[in-house]
Amino acid sequence: MSGNKIFAIIALAASPLAAQNGPAHHAPKPPKSLRLYIFDCGVLKPADAKSYGFDKVAELKMSVPCFLVAHPKGAMMWDVGVVPDSDFKGDGSPVSQGFMEVSKPLKPQLEALGYEPEDIKYLAMSHYHIDHSANANMFAGSTWLVEQAERDIMFSDKPAPVRTEKNFSALKDSKTTILPATSDYDVFGDGTVIIKPAPGHTPGHQVLFLKLPKTGPVLIAGDLYHYNEERNTDHVPTFEFNKEQSLASRAKVEQFLKTSGAQLWIEHDYAANAKLKKSPAYYE
Repeated sequence: MSGNKIFAIIALAASPLAAQNGPAHHAPKPPKSLRLYIFDCGVLKPADAKSYGFDKVAELKMSVPCFLVAHPKGAMMWDVGVVPDSDFKGDGSPVSQGFMEVSKPLKPQLEALGYEPEDIKYLAMSHYHIDHSANANMFAGSTWLVEQAERDIMFSDKPAPVRTEKNFSALKDSKTTILPATSDYDVFGDGTVIIKPAPGHTPGHQVLFLKLPKTGPVLIAGDLYHYNEERNTDHVPTFEFNKEQSLASRAKVEQFLKTSGAQLWIEHDYAANAKLKKSPAYYE
């Protein structure tokens, strides 16, 4: 048999496999300047606000956003939802679990922008609670940015509140950068994406400061606050890790907001989050 015939047979045999696998994935081209995408990762519907120190608040429901930070040097996920994508049936129906309700899985929202989880360079979460870490395992191939105290409580043998370890168990073996507990961390080294320690809600709770070229400075507050009504009060959740630390972190952040001129985005503020642009639109 000639060499040409052998090559033709090999090509024909390989072609169904190539068609099945489809074209190789290529990550989106990095933006020329910082961008922020906001994904809809669900809603929390608590029965009341008493756990947060209030008999009544303007809007009881809480939003659950996820964030993609697209930087010229790479992409970072910040907070990754309340229900893991694996809990969806695949028929387009929403998932309701107790007071949690999610209509869209996270991965398809990423893919709509051209990203796959393996394209995400960094994973950072404000804290480990179930409504911020549900899809953490999806990003086990990313470099995890976390404080030591937070990592310790996540994998401690002792019980911890609002912890669902199966949702982030793969992070135990992820490449990890331990962040300083008392100073800011400049993710990309240019001052545009800064993780700031804000302990109290959990041992290593942190907030995210972004210096967006057109929108201006924004601080995404994790669970420093849940409701806007908490600002300028000493009300903290009953399940707070350390109330005194939380109040100290709030005071420090409020002072930073004044000096930096940054907008404060309270992640669970349902009314405020509803006004924000959602992916595929973005802030820059």
